[in-house]
Amino acid sequence: MRHCSVQVRGLLMRDELDRYNALMDVGHYLESQTRYDLVYTVQKEIDILIMPAIERLKEKSRQRDRDTEAYLASKAEASRDARFDDDDDDE
Repeated sequence: MRHCSVQVRGLLMRDELDRYNALMDVGHYLESQTRYDLVYTVQKEIDILIMPAIERLKEKSRQRDRDTEAYLASKAEASRDARFDDDDDDE
C-alpha cells in the first residue's frame, strides 16, 4: 500500500481521514494475506479519496504564489516611490 504525503494527509477532512485510515488497514491486511488482486482495488479507492485534498494543496500553492507576486509588486512600487521621492529632494 502506498501512503499519500504528509501534506496531503494534513488537508484531508476528518471523515476523509477516517476512511483513508480504514482503507489503509484493509489494504495492509490484504497484503499480509497476499491478496494483491484486492489490494489494487483498495489502492484505487484511496487514490480517488485523496484527490480533493491534492486539489486543496495545489490551491494553497497557487494562493501562496499570488501572495508572493503581490508582495513583490508592492515592494517594487515602494522602491520606485522612494527613488521618485529622492529625485524630488535633489531639486
